[in-house]
Amino acid sequence: MASTLPSRRSFLALTGLTALSVSLTAACGSDGSDTRAADGKVSFAWWNIATTEPGKSLFPQISSAFTSAHPNIVINTTSLENEAFKSKLTATTSSGKLPEVFQTWGGGVLRQQVDAGLVEDLTDLLDWSSELTPVSLQAYQFDGRTYGVPYDIGMVGFWYNKKLFAKAGITTPPATWAELLDDVRKLKAAGITPIALAGKEKWPGHYYWAYLAMRVAGLSALQQAATTKDFTGEGFVQAGVHLKELVDLQPFQPAFLGAGYATPGGQAATMGNGKAAMELMGQWGPSVQKDAGADLGADLGFFPFPTVDGGAGRATEVFGGGGGFALRKGAPKEALDFLKFFVLENESKLLASNGYLPVVKGAESQLTDANKKVVAQSLVQATGFQLFLDQAYPPAVGQEVNDSVADLIAGKKTPEQVTASITEAAKSA
Repeated sequence: MASTLPSRRSFLALTGLTALSVSLTAACGSDGSDTRAADGKVSFAWWNIATTEPGKSLFPQISSAFTSAHPNIVINTTSLENEAFKSKLTATTSSGKLPEVFQTWGGGVLRQQVDAGLVEDLTDLLDWSSELTPVSLQAYQFDGRTYGVPYDIGMVGFWYNKKLFAKAGITTPPATWAELLDDVRKLKAAGITPIALAGKEKWPGHYYWAYLAMRVAGLSALQQAATTKDFTGEGFVQAGVHLKELVDLQPFQPAFLGAGYATPGGQAATMGNGKAAMELMGQWGPSVQKDAGADLGADLGFFPFPTVDGGAGRATEVFGGGGGFALRKGAPKEALDFLKFFVLENESKLLASNGYLPVVKGAESQLTDANKKVVAQSLVQATGFQLFLDQAYPPAVGQEVNDSVADLIAGKKTPEQVTASITEAAKSA
């Protein structure tokens, strides 16, 4: 997902936090008010991104079930679209405040909030963490400490329309980048738009460059670059070269540069309505296709991102992440009780909604959707895992990845300029 938070330096300067200011807000709500009223009622804010189905209906149901069982608790819910959420959280964070419970994808963004003293350390409070899969917790752990609770985990891959593939004479999904490019040509020759892309929102485009960097340079190169702050290596340049090969084929739907993701006529709707043969998206893809457009049903398939001939990466190295929630430092214990209820007691409902993948050990056996099973199995068999780059790296670096890759796709930057811009952002972050 895209990131709009400031760099660590500006982040800390903006918040202006001190140990004293944190301690003063420890018992207060996100607006500075006490969360524990005189009548014994406890209230807390819950910010999430459940603006599309199934979360749009399911999240309020879970919240209502919790407050019905605990009448002394009031949950003030704010649901915002992805980008709107990040903008609002950025403004709130910069003022040194956070809602008691807030959506997070972990990684570098959460790390900076932790470093600023804004997030509760859950390590000694999460006595049920052993019930969660290690890979689902990974993005929320730093230096052996845990700062978030996952409710979804998955990977990015290609969702494709089997009917449109067959119409173009494609019998099996591509396993290599060269095969993918050939399939794009076949689809275009058949009068079919090969790929749907939300060019306006940028984060979907970064998936291509990130995966290509993994396939060409290798997973370790991405991890090393986070330390050396140098993305100018040949593997990263070649990632851009390969992406340009795809862009030059003009594979995307008309006016894709102005298209949103979940908006009417956007990427998900284009795919769901059968107007494009593929989209590169996470495990939530089918749910948003159905919500924004239509349900492809049995015509929908999934295949992992192809390997690149001669590349260092392997097909079993996956890229993705999931959703989770973190607590503002000093949030009431009832907020963590809510997260335990949300994740452990509602895992079956989350999976049955067909919008999420399991974070509880053994829960994958409950999956009934064939494509979700493929994704879950790919995660089980994964030999390596890379979090979304705009979350794994410091916010300013992740934003530059999104911006520069978007410029490459729009024909405004060369592969070399992309790596130079990301490196510059990394060194100044």
